[in-house]
Amino acid sequence: MASIPELQHTVGKTAGFSGTSLHTGEKVSLKLHPAPADHGIKFKRKDLQDEPTIDANIDNLKTVERATTLGEGAMRVHTVEHVLAALSAMGVDNAVVEMDANEPPIGDGSAQSYVDLIKKAGVTAQEQPRRFFDVREPMHVESKTGALLVLLPDDTFRISCTQAGPNNRFAQFLSTEITPAIFEREIAPARTFVYYEDVQPLMEKNLIKGGSLENAIVIRGDAVLSKEPLRFADEFVRHKILDIIGDLALVGRQIRGHVVAVKPGHAANAELARALAREQTRRSAMSAPRAIPLGDGGLDTDEIMKILPHRYPFLMVDRVIGFEGENKITAVKSITINEPFFQGHFPGHPVMPGVMQVEAMAQVASLLLFKLAKTTSRIGYFMSADGVKFRKPVLPGDTMFIHAELTKSRGERLAKAKCHCVVNDAVVSEGELMFMFLDK
Repeated sequence: MASIPELQHTVGKTAGFSGTSLHTGEKVSLKLHPAPADHGIKFKRKDLQDEPTIDANIDNLKTVERATTLGEGAMRVHTVEHVLAALSAMGVDNAVVEMDANEPPIGDGSAQSYVDLIKKAGVTAQEQPRRFFDVREPMHVESKTGALLVLLPDDTFRISCTQAGPNNRFAQFLSTEITPAIFEREIAPARTFVYYEDVQPLMEKNLIKGGSLENAIVIRGDAVLSKEPLRFADEFVRHKILDIIGDLALVGRQIRGHVVAVKPGHAANAELARALAREQTRRSAMSAPRAIPLGDGGLDTDEIMKILPHRYPFLMVDRVIGFEGENKITAVKSITINEPFFQGHFPGHPVMPGVMQVEAMAQVASLLLFKLAKTTSRIGYFMSADGVKFRKPVLPGDTMFIHAELTKSRGERLAKAKCHCVVNDAVVSEGELMFMFLDK
């Protein structure tokens, strides 16, 4: 008998609190809002014009110096690792984190405030199955600073961490499974800690205006400076585990695997998250559907032509297989020797032009946007194509599966989508496309 899939969860209601931000020392209010299934975690800057949002995923990671910073365009959200750790470890898959400043409250330097907030809001199951990253074979990253992270197969999410400071001061080790109860009791209360020699230049430049012994432990020589006694004899390694959880949350899936970390830091954590994201992209391509099913979730050619203005020989979509949630679409294009571009593009060795693959991706992404906007009164125009790569040739007889995921939209005019094309279980092309919609 098949096991019942684990379900996605969101917060049960809106809840918030206020506090001081670490770097600016200013007061900031933060609220958690419920979000639909497959939404993921998004940060919303209520203090900025149009109240922009940003996905908490590894593609939006900008800097990892002493903290984890997300950014897109001019928008930045600093020091997100503690709130992400709490949401991930407490089993919240979908939520909007609304703030009226560029970083969340630092609280007492731990994740306890966010655990309390999640418990206040409650956690509610949703109808869609939870997404996991199951570790199938060992993975590892290693940095020049001596950080080493190894990820091993496991049925649960476990972290074994060794923390050691300069000259191996305060070396500590802890191995623990990560569950909501264990995180709340054993990890969330662990406070951030800094070495005096590392933060002294920042203090002199007044770059950590909100930092104090009320929200951080300072290690100076062999002395531990704190407003209260250590909460755990091994509080430092516990906070390192907290940071690992928060940084790996940027993968966007719950991990089933065993992280073995030695002297970890945000940079090494981020590299492991990137490796997991690349592996997940590869797996998604390998598991692309091979049949072309009919059903309520897709669109046939006639329905596509009612939405897109393109016609022969420039219509690059034969059928939409289906939509996943509100931001993903999969379509198909059968490549035949009768395609008109084969007459002039390497006629002795016909290969589908890369620009036509990009056009196919753009048309599929447009179908997704038109579906969300519920209108066909506009035309989509290219603005930019970033990170475009062509990995393998597409030949006559191939069936090309086209995947598009909406990653950013601003109103109903601007949109950005991450796309890739798959043939025979392999990604043949990919890119991130931005386009503008104008009225016909």
